[in-house]
Amino acid sequence: MMPDHVAARCALVLETNNLRGGADAEAAASTSLQRLVALLAKQKLPLTALAQVVITHDGLSAASCEAVMALAGRPIDFVRIDAATGYYDAKNVGFAATDAARCDHVVFADADCLPDDDWLLQMLTPFTRGADAPAVVAGRTSYAASIVGTALTTIDFMYFPNADHAGATSNFYANNVAFRRDVFEQHSYQALDGVYRAHCQVLGMRLKAANVPIHYAAAAHTEHRLPDTRAEALKLRWMRGQDTYSLTPHLLRSYVSARWQWLAKSGPIGPLCVLFTRLGFSVRALNHQDLPPLRGLRWLAGVALIVGFSAIDMLGAFARGIGLHTTGRTNADAQALSYHRPT
Repeated sequence: MMPDHVAARCALVLETNNLRGGADAEAAASTSLQRLVALLAKQKLPLTALAQVVITHDGLSAASCEAVMALAGRPIDFVRIDAATGYYDAKNVGFAATDAARCDHVVFADADCLPDDDWLLQMLTPFTRGADAPAVVAGRTSYAASIVGTALTTIDFMYFPNADHAGATSNFYANNVAFRRDVFEQHSYQALDGVYRAHCQVLGMRLKAANVPIHYAAAAHTEHRLPDTRAEALKLRWMRGQDTYSLTPHLLRSYVSARWQWLAKSGPIGPLCVLFTRLGFSVRALNHQDLPPLRGLRWLAGVALIVGFSAIDMLGAFARGIGLHTTGRTNADAQALSYHRPT
């Protein structure tokens, strides 16, 4: 089977939740979405090769939708959601809008990311292996290849090998992943109250427990933009630190023996242990994530940034651990930062 044959039975789901933030959000979201669709239309495997494209939104005008379809060169199913619909729920809603009769696979991407020109081709190629094809494919997400972006990539977009399956990863990120339809239909994203962006990590653990390997396609690369302002970048770090508190019990159940499960009820101690462990992995991952390597003083600067950003995450985790829950106890993933600035 060739990639275009897989594409002909595949849907792409894009959500626009990450375009909600900032001033004049509707106009900025329209501009950002058009920028992305123009890139996707020029892919080596273009949008016209797909069976269906679904975009969820909470307020695009009819003119904006028409402009996006003109750039795509194909029909698009626009699905209206409300402002309270979270990031992961939007992906579930987008999946529900895909046509089961036409789409055997579904690719999920974010409207604020910038894919390489062969991203879609590389994402779908593993599904061409017939009986040996994986059920889930995770692409590689990174920030821009600057010192800051490289340092943050080691924190936010690390991939951990699944030792039970060759070429598989134990985790994935919701902005760059594809599922066989029946697998996502069975598992999907589950509600996690008070969590901003950790649902995909929990789903990765559930898939691993169900013995569903996630194939890692490093060549299927997309670049995630950083928040538009330094204040929002700081807020992102704080929220990711707060997420660690909720993620810790899942990590302990999946990877740690029974004698350490008490850390799940240890207030800030468990999350801080997780983040100190992650800090070590992040430093070791520097220059090992398919980005241009940092050398000399640039490497030292990268390490210093990893430590500094991790310290902010730890402060957020500590605050949550002592009862200061600043991301909201419900619908935390409906919060939006601004990711409109071109890179």
